[in-house]
Amino acid sequence: MTVLAIVALTIGVWGQRLAGAFIVGPLLDRRPGFARAAGLIPAAVVMAVIVQLTVANGRELVVDARLAGVAAAAVLVWRRAPFIVVVLTAAAVTALIRAL
Repeated sequence: MTVLAIVALTIGVWGQRLAGAFIVGPLLDRRPGFARAAGLIPAAVVMAVIVQLTVANGRELVVDARLAGVAAAAVLVWRRAPFIVVVLTAAAVTALIRAL
């Protein structure tokens, strides 16, 4: 069963790469708006995972200091602050709220 799963995943990944090269690639070349939108997808997925891991604890919604740190980081990213400033500010905001 494991070998079958590995073969199926290999074929699936190979198929996705071919579809990207022959279907999505030419579409992005013809439509620059799609290319810009496609460039934003990875960042949006990463941010969604970060927020989900921040506010979820099993099946419960947890609103605590971590959410304030993520919000502060989001504002700084929106304002195009350097990465180190974003990380240090998020940590400082979280620590300050936890200390209060």
